Amino acid sequence: MYKFFGKYVPYLFLIPAIILLAVFFFIPFFQTLGLSVTDYSNGLYSPEFCGLRNYLEVIKDPVFLKVLGNTFLFLVLVVPFLTIFPLFVAILINQKLRGINIYKVLIYLPVVVSIVVCAIAFKWLYAQDGILNYFLSLIGILPVGWLTDTQFALISVAIVTAWKGVGYYMIIYLAALMSVPKELYEACEIDGANSFQKHMAVSIPHLIPVIALVSTISAISAMKVFAEIYVMTKGGPLNSSKTIVYYIYERAFENLDLGMASAMAVILLLIVLAMSAVNIFCFERDKYKL
Repeated sequence: MYKFFGKYVPYLFLIPAIILLAVFFFIPFFQTLGLSVTDYSNGLYSPEFCGLRNYLEVIKDPVFLKVLGNTFLFLVLVVPFLTIFPLFVAILINQKLRGINIYKVLIYLPVVVSIVVCAIAFKWLYAQDGILNYFLSLIGILPVGWLTDTQFALISVAIVTAWKGVGYYMIIYLAALMSVPKELYEACEIDGANSFQKHMAVSIPHLIPVIALVSTISAISAMKVFAEIYVMTKGGPLNSSKTIVYYIYERAFENLDLGMASAMAVILLLIVLAMSAVNIFCFERDKYKL
């Protein structure tokens, strides 16, 4: 009896994960899919089936196209920085320096702080009479509307996201660097390589899968940015800092247009899945060969 059921025992450990995925992903996903083909224009309590009309309206919506462009611009502003800069920080932190643990704590500290608290702090910093504009006035530069100018609003929010994420991705890189065999560095030293050449020849090739992971995680996080925009700009001015997740929230909970919001959510899921598929195809396809 034990031999018969023994081979199925490992699958029992998957049951908690399957339950969590079902409750928090699959059930909400299919509910959202159902809402996306429903018209709520006649009221929340009298929805009507409308097929793919919501998707067609979303594609034709100029505001959606605007926020989709803002989302990809936000991704371009944040992802390269969060992929490259934490790598250099991790390499520096991985050295034998005095008080290195203090540096690790200070760099990781923004990750622990709530994103709402960070957004409020930066909102004060960016204020018309805030610290940034005060220092600019000292060198004769007129105050900048960091959150009220269409040219700077999205960039200002991106800076907050990048600042908060450096410590998190640094820890990921640092854990990967600790697994690099020291013999490889010693071999480079014997060959006469300097510090930069050692990291280019050993560290970077070893971290390629981790770099791909960080780029994917940071890209998905950038696509789903919400709290910073909600606290700092509310999507303004003139939709210049509004991203797709904030627009979904706005249509669903402010305009009560659940059908359109659900259609946009499904489109966002497809975009995220496409980005993940590109990562697998480019960096991890060898893992999935049969």
